Amino acid sequence: MLVLLASGCGDSQPSAQSVVRAWSQALNAEDNKGAADLFAPGAEVVQGSTVIHLQTHAQAEAWNSSLPCSGKIVSIRSHGETARATFRLGDRQHSRCDGPGELATALFKVVKGKIVLWHQAEQSALVLPPPPTSSA
Repeated sequence: MLVLLASGCGDSQPSAQSVVRAWSQALNAEDNKGAADLFAPGAEVVQGSTVIHLQTHAQAEAWNSSLPCSGKIVSIRSHGETARATFRLGDRQHSRCDGPGELATALFKVVKGKIVLWHQAEQSALVLPPPPTSSA
């Protein structure tokens, strides 16, 4: 009976965190097709004021290929379908990174194992506010 119950639970989806890690690994390995495989059709990509929708796998592959930097994950936090990952940027095999060594953060929403939103966080959001001063 336990075997039957356990076998009915086989439809679990990968976590947002595991999808982000797989995307980063594919991108860093220059596997733009593999990175594109992780995007849902119509996925939204937000970079500053630019918003695009990757309607096809070919568009997702081209977008991943266009990224100038690789990114080693230095921190990742997730909650349900969303994950926030911070990357240390580096060169890719086909391009020189415009900010090697800098940190960049992206927000991901993952539904049924596919990225439906990739949103690059503003750099100003990465800067911590100064500690409060005590008035004595």
